[in-house]
Amino acid sequence: MWNRTDVKAKGKESFKRNYWNSVLVAFIYGIFFTATASGISSKSSDITTTLNEQGLDENTMIAILLVVIGIVGSILVIATIVDIFLLNPLEVGCERFFLVNLEQNAAVGELGHVYKNNYLNVVLGIFLRNLLTGLGFVLFIIPGVILGYSYRLVPYILAEDPTISGNDALKKSRAMMKGHKWNAFVYDLSFIGWYLLAACTCGILNLFYVAPYKKNADAALYRAIQGTSANTSTF
Repeated sequence: MWNRTDVKAKGKESFKRNYWNSVLVAFIYGIFFTATASGISSKSSDITTTLNEQGLDENTMIAILLVVIGIVGSILVIATIVDIFLLNPLEVGCERFFLVNLEQNAAVGELGHVYKNNYLNVVLGIFLRNLLTGLGFVLFIIPGVILGYSYRLVPYILAEDPTISGNDALKKSRAMMKGHKWNAFVYDLSFIGWYLLAACTCGILNLFYVAPYKKNADAALYRAIQGTSANTSTF
């Protein structure tokens, strides 16, 4: 069984060895994988309030609202397409950077590796992971969390072997995480103190230390669960 202290020490070592690149990639990861949906709902509320204040008749308001709904819907469709075909592979590219960084000083260019190597496999694999975990959260929170941990390793598996099919990546992650989900959950909880401290600095500590440290440690966790040495790496 892997040791949480050893995993974090390995992550900290690779982080400090390649500090600025780790900060930059963790920053890129944070930008694109932070939810911003609340802004849409607030804007919709503002539009409705404005229309009411104009004293428009009901039919005109309905027509305007339908146009607004159509525009918002189109934006959501475009955003979903961008998420599936651009941001999902970028997530795998970020995880590849941190995997490579365990063994050597990784270059930021590792983020583009998956766009040139079996791109559609990566797209499908992350789409299936997001679909299954999303359905789990829709049904009940606890099954969603369990599925999230079951498929936690999918981006790393795809980053290390882009030739693996998306479905096989999910199966492999599920098999690898058997007996490790609870320990991985406790591992994540062990960073709570860092997150609270980062919040006290308005996110500055998170940007320059906590986030890149955690991402490097997550890659080390994958290696520990995988139960292999760097000698089996495909990089």
